Amino acid sequence: MRQARSCWPVLVKKAEEAVNEIQNDIVQAMARVAQLEASHQRLCKLYDEYRLQEQARDATVMGMQASMNHRQFMAQLLNLQQRVVVDLGKAQATVAQMRKKRLHAEIELHKMQSLHEQDARAVAQDVKRYEQRQMDELGVRQFILGMGS
Repeated sequence: MRQARSCWPVLVKKAEEAVNEIQNDIVQAMARVAQLEASHQRLCKLYDEYRLQEQARDATVMGMQASMNHRQFMAQLLNLQQRVVVDLGKAQATVAQMRKKRLHAEIELHKMQSLHEQDARAVAQDVKRYEQRQMDELGVRQFILGMGS
């Protein structure tokens, strides 16, 4: 009679752990994306505020040095915005890549679960056949004993 293989539960557990680990990585990567999006919004808002200040000050004519400092700061803000946009693109690509990785891990998990269930069904079928043979033998013995009396 066939025994259930002990490797399938271990492989299923390992596949589940891989899926959970990737899911945790996705959560962290999505938090990074949200953080970068918030930074980008703050930088855009700050840039807009300084642009409006510059327009308002033009009417009152600010000094040459103050004007240069103001424009230099705005250029730095634009530079920061561009860097955040690049980082955001990379973070979003990482999330997409992790989602593909999770999909493959989930496929592997379903495969392991299916093989485990298939093995359990095969064992159950063997047990059922064995028990049926035992019942058949018992029936034949009782029939033979009944004929001999």
